[in-house]
Amino acid sequence: MTIWLISYTARGRALAARAAEILKGAGHDCRTFALPKFCGDGDEPLTRSGADWAGAGFAEADALLFCCASGIAVRVIAPHVRDKRTDPAVLVLDEGGRFVIPLLSGHLGGANALALDVANQLHATPVLTTATDVNGLFAVDVFAKANGLHIESMALCKAVSAALLAGEKVGFRSDLPVEGALPMGLTTGDADLGIYVSAGNGQPFPRTLRLTPRPYAVGLGCRRGKSAEELEMFLLDNLQKCGVGLHELRALGSIDLKKDEPGLAALSQKLGLPFVTYSAEELKAAPGDFTPSAFVQEVTGVDSVCERAAVLASGGTLAVRKVAKDGMTFALAKKEEAIRFE
Repeated sequence: MTIWLISYTARGRALAARAAEILKGAGHDCRTFALPKFCGDGDEPLTRSGADWAGAGFAEADALLFCCASGIAVRVIAPHVRDKRTDPAVLVLDEGGRFVIPLLSGHLGGANALALDVANQLHATPVLTTATDVNGLFAVDVFAKANGLHIESMALCKAVSAALLAGEKVGFRSDLPVEGALPMGLTTGDADLGIYVSAGNGQPFPRTLRLTPRPYAVGLGCRRGKSAEELEMFLLDNLQKCGVGLHELRALGSIDLKKDEPGLAALSQKLGLPFVTYSAEELKAAPGDFTPSAFVQEVTGVDSVCERAAVLASGGTLAVRKVAKDGMTFALAKKEEAIRFE
């Protein structure tokens, strides 16, 4: 995750630096911001308003961690809160390092999980207020996120949580293999409301919350300077020809030479998909039979970029070989996995 941390006092700045080191140690990419007079090594001076900072963070970061009073955090994020499916995780860590409080996107954004990790390392108390967590119940949005499933209806997602909180049984069906025991509250029997893990259009319950698997990853390549709009049209056209929906994608992949390509970065952000890049050596190690190109080999050091990147990003096998048009390349790979109840 990309995590931005902000503080407004000397004590808060010291705590933010400590939290950033913990998060970096867990593999996260962190940026720390502080008022200029409190900045230390590695900090970026906060020279704009908190609301402007939060607006940039909502656009660029996966999580915002405020090392200050919760009231400050609430006020600066308020103009930017839109949708639990797209808003970043927002957490507050009090200056004493005693409590870690997820404020926003506790489940889908990962704020609750992040709070538990930070609290464990700081010996602090995580303050979780989401109803399913408080009551120790199955959370369908957490389950979907953990298994890479697309939630087709947030209204029905809320209905599932409400039913479980009311002590009602919720049905469960899956077209994919299932590992682990069915959580309390779910049933494989008949129910008015149920969860269906499927890429199809069936409706086994009168009210069916469909969770769609995301087995596909796309490998993309392009000439320098291709716009996000050109890349999006190219991507959508090829997905349509393959009969694959955007909601079935788990990631976009390419070579690390393209990690700062503006069009690819903007497309990834717009679609809400991870953009993962690999070195030539990593791409060479991808398993499978690929379409070689002498030109690509000369420019990048590997004989195929988009096909190999698709395979690595999916963790599976090549499903659609390279398609090239107007300086852009596309390939599709697929991996179907069992879903798991932890």
